[in-house]
Amino acid sequence: MENAEVARVFREVAELLEVGNANPFRVRAYRNAARVLESHPRPVAELAKEGPDALDALPGFGPDLAAKAVEVVRTGTLRMLSELKRQVPEGVAGLMKVPGVGPKRARALSTALGVHDLAGLERAAREGRIREVPGFGEKSEARILRELEALPGGEARVPLATAAQYGESLLAWMTGSGAVTRAEIAGSYRRLRETVGDLDLLVTAADHGTAVERFVSFPAVEEVTARGPTRAAVRLRSGLRMDLRVLDEESFGAGLHYFTGSKPHNIAVRRLGQARGLKVSEYGVFRGRRRVGGRTEEEVFAAVGLPWIPPELREDRGEIEAASTGRLPALVEARDIRGDLQTHTVASDGRDTLRAMAEAAEALGYEYLAVTDHSPAVRVAGGMDAAGFRKQRRAVDRLNGRLRTLTVLAGAEVDIRADGSLDLDDVRVRAAVERGAKVVVSTDAHAAQELGFMRWGVGQARRGWARREDVLNTLPLDELLKRLHRAR
Repeated sequence: MENAEVARVFREVAELLEVGNANPFRVRAYRNAARVLESHPRPVAELAKEGPDALDALPGFGPDLAAKAVEVVRTGTLRMLSELKRQVPEGVAGLMKVPGVGPKRARALSTALGVHDLAGLERAAREGRIREVPGFGEKSEARILRELEALPGGEARVPLATAAQYGESLLAWMTGSGAVTRAEIAGSYRRLRETVGDLDLLVTAADHGTAVERFVSFPAVEEVTARGPTRAAVRLRSGLRMDLRVLDEESFGAGLHYFTGSKPHNIAVRRLGQARGLKVSEYGVFRGRRRVGGRTEEEVFAAVGLPWIPPELREDRGEIEAASTGRLPALVEARDIRGDLQTHTVASDGRDTLRAMAEAAEALGYEYLAVTDHSPAVRVAGGMDAAGFRKQRRAVDRLNGRLRTLTVLAGAEVDIRADGSLDLDDVRVRAAVERGAKVVVSTDAHAAQELGFMRWGVGQARRGWARREDVLNTLPLDELLKRLHRAR
């Protein structure tokens, strides 16, 4: 089993415990366990083979959680989870499939609206009834409706970082066998949307049948739902769906562009082609019967008079016009990031020490790292008081005296209360940078290994058209400090 699958079971246990008003410390234990498992560099299945002691040694684990992780790996499920599902009020678990609808919000919707499934929730949204539920409003209602419309076949989309575990394993599986000569995942995964409905794998291969056979034998496959000479579709044990298409080399670029999407972007490109007497499809760019492009994406864009457009921008939100007039932004890249400005340590609810976090950041080549442990207002165990922050600041000063290339900055994460909210998605990132606001891309890392989550934050910044100069933590330390002091 992939780490994400085991983590999903633990996270679902935490959500159902929260629905049942279980002890917050118990809920947090399962939620933290899910984070540890999901981000651990070694496969949990390998640790399970070594026995419970190997899992018992994980941060925040103990004999009970270790035994449950072994049970999930060996059986694919957890008896405790089945028991919790029987105790949850009717319909609440189903409503939690909608991204952004957690246990408390699901219970509120089910109780206030009398809905017990996704179809009922969608009807309530279209009738304008969700906005009347305390704690919700028109924006919440519109967002829930968008998420419901995006659910493929009634299944929830998964976070991009979770999909990446399967995607990267699949690419290694396909390319490691020699069965394919080229492989790339397209779709919303390649556009770095924050959630993914399924994975679209495109490959080239000398023998199409061998490539298809390799794909359907991927170890995480639960069911083969379609199979043909050049394509196949499967469903994984986690519920995630994957599609394969075997393409000819001369069509790979056209196929990559077509299956990357988005659909509105593709329609706009096809219209540009039609205005030039061209037909743009997944097989290539044609003038009549003559192929004029399609081996690479660059050929597809050039045929319609455009430069190559980064996948993150392909949402038909002005990228065609920007490309045609030479105004595409030079997007921020992961290599531009000089430091992480939101991280946690064991002083609050993190899992690694201040020193371990600093050493991991230094190994990544960062110039600075901000430690922002929780204030007392946050509803998790370990929120620090003023004395705790003063003690941590002294520890930061001592550590900075020993570090060679990294400077640790001391800060705090202050809770957003009920009268405010935080949801800075790609659309709002773009609105911010267009108005001259600066953004920060950080990980909220609770362990050293989670510092690697930076790539997902950079992806969302790129989807929001952010350039390097729009992102504060691309600045050198001295310039960053000047900006921070100037803002006080």
